[in-house]
Formats: sequence, C-alpha cells, structure tokens
Amino acid sequence: MRSKNSKAFTAAESAHIEAVKWLPCSVCDAPAPSDAHHIKQGQHFTVVALCKDCHQGSANGLHGRRVMWTVMKMDEIDALAVTLARLNGQGRLAA
Repeated sequence: MRSKNSKAFTAAESAHIEAVKWLPCSVCDAPAPSDAHHIKQGQHFTVVALCKDCHQGSANGLHGRRVMWTVMKMDEIDALAVTLARLNGQGRLAA
C-alpha cells in the first residue's frame, strides 16, 4: 500500500511487488502469500517477502521485538538477499 505522499507505482514496480508477495517469508520460510516490506519508503524494488508475524508481529516482527530475526541472525539486507535469490530462481541463500 502506498502512502498519500508517494508517487504512483510504475508497471515494473507493481509487477515486482506482486512477484515478491508470492514468495515464502524470507526470514522463517512461512508459505506465501507474504507482505512486501519496503526497506525504504518509496524505493519499490527493495522490498522483502515477509509473513505477517515476521513483518508486524509484536514478538517476532520487524516492527516489534524482532525475536525471529534475532534467532535467524538476519537483518533487512539479509532478507532482501533471500528475496532476490528466490526471484531469480536460486532458492534460499545461507544468511
């Protein structure tokens, strides 16, 4: 979802985000569909596939206490690498 101040998605950005949403979670491998978490608002090609819990969960989530992120020894860049590898058909990379 875009904020009221951000510009509209291009067709390529929309296609990329939709592809990311159909990947499993890049942190815990929960099956798709996933949320497409923007690492930086407005940069639509740097989105990470995250399940609801790893994204917004109060304990495990990126926007919470990040327990799962700590257990998996991952940060947003590690999760982005997993997302991009999956988009390119390379499966999950070691974090």
